[in-house]
Amino acid sequence: MFGSKLWLSAGLLLLNAVVVPGKYIVPGARWRAADGSLVNAHAGSVLLDNDTFWWFGEYKTQEQPEGGGVSVYSSPDLATWTFHGLALEPVQGNPYISPQNIIQRPKVVKSESTGQYHMWWHADNSSYGLLLQGFATADTIAGPYTFVNATAPLGNWSQDFGLFTDYKDGRSYALYSNGDSVEGRDVYISSYDEQVTALDAVVHRFDKYDLEAPTIIQTDQSYYALMSHKTGYRPNNVVCFRADSLSGPWSQPWIVAPLNTRTFNSQSGFTLRINGREKTTYLYLGDQWDSNSIWESRYIWLPMTIDDNKKTLELEWHDVYDLDVETAEWHPVEGREYYVKDATVNGTAFKQEANFASGGTILTGIEGNDSTVTFHGIEGTGKPQWVSFYYQNIDDMGFGDQPGGSPDRIGGSWQLRRISSVVVNGDTENVETLFQRDTHKGIILSAPLQLTLAEGSNNTITVGGLYNGFYYKGADIEKIVVYPPED
Repeated sequence: MFGSKLWLSAGLLLLNAVVVPGKYIVPGARWRAADGSLVNAHAGSVLLDNDTFWWFGEYKTQEQPEGGGVSVYSSPDLATWTFHGLALEPVQGNPYISPQNIIQRPKVVKSESTGQYHMWWHADNSSYGLLLQGFATADTIAGPYTFVNATAPLGNWSQDFGLFTDYKDGRSYALYSNGDSVEGRDVYISSYDEQVTALDAVVHRFDKYDLEAPTIIQTDQSYYALMSHKTGYRPNNVVCFRADSLSGPWSQPWIVAPLNTRTFNSQSGFTLRINGREKTTYLYLGDQWDSNSIWESRYIWLPMTIDDNKKTLELEWHDVYDLDVETAEWHPVEGREYYVKDATVNGTAFKQEANFASGGTILTGIEGNDSTVTFHGIEGTGKPQWVSFYYQNIDDMGFGDQPGGSPDRIGGSWQLRRISSVVVNGDTENVETLFQRDTHKGIILSAPLQLTLAEGSNNTITVGGLYNGFYYKGADIEKIVVYPPED
């Protein structure tokens, strides 16, 4: 239907990526900075300073996926970002921040007593044998930061790292798991001294929960600690604890997102409290890792619904939402839905009964350029618009003993994603790639692309399959949702 060029792997396709920085927040999308480059700030933190948000994160490239340093971006609205380069650069020969070292989960806090900005992170070597916390300082928030030292926190080990500042008294705390060994597997909350230059006491220890990626969000009444299970770059069910005090007692953990979504294919990393004129909003800032190309992993930023009376916290999924940081009010953006029951199929692709899908139908068998699904009559504006593709990827059913097989079977592996081609109005010279992460049987998730549709209601969108390293298969499709352009 398209011609043989779609049988190329995704990495060889000529992409027609729209390089328009967004104003909406679109979880899982390719986020772009003002210069058009992909935002590269993984497992990081956001600090509000002088009415500007500053985002620090791991800078990852294909050549340097781990020790690339710490990048820094600024934004007035949490949606449009300006790149300021590396806040912390690797130093060849330095035993803690060389390109061969691990520089993970950077967090920045302002030390009010010194007037400086202090950066902390998980500092390690390539075999994770050091288990230290790195420390650097700068006179300005964007840096550059000067490395000071790397230490064992209160003589202990430190792996995944977080930092929390209590908004009531301004005291800062380090959050860290202390390794994977039998002797470890705890998560600590430890207080910093007044200068935020060293830890002075353990406030609480989560004993033998074997969790990582800790972050704490604070309401007027409670503290909520979110943590991930230890599955490497594979997503899992993030859990949450609640307490009246940082020293505890802390509650039993509960899962914060619908079961089997694996926290919408994300890992916890940071949480952000936004105090606005009208309300207070709480954001979950997670990472959607891609172990096949870790340097282009995505970001899952979602509102959290917290009920202190019920003592609950849960994530709210929205494909696209609009956030006003001055009022802290947000609302989901409404889109128009197009269902596979009304689409046309080609080749071996076929519609199948699915009682969990919209309209009771899902489209499966999308393989290469010979088996596709085409949606017709799509309304467009002639401007870039976000389109969400609702899908099911049941690679977890897998083959077990075959490449890309199920992690739930003996000898299985986890492929994590299928890749689809997306063509607008039959223009096969400009093919978009759509990464569709693993879901589960009966679990529908969505993946976004920004596309330019012609003005009017005669647009078509065709979905095929691309090579993901093992096969030419796209995920099963339930529907697409087309959202209006940003103002």
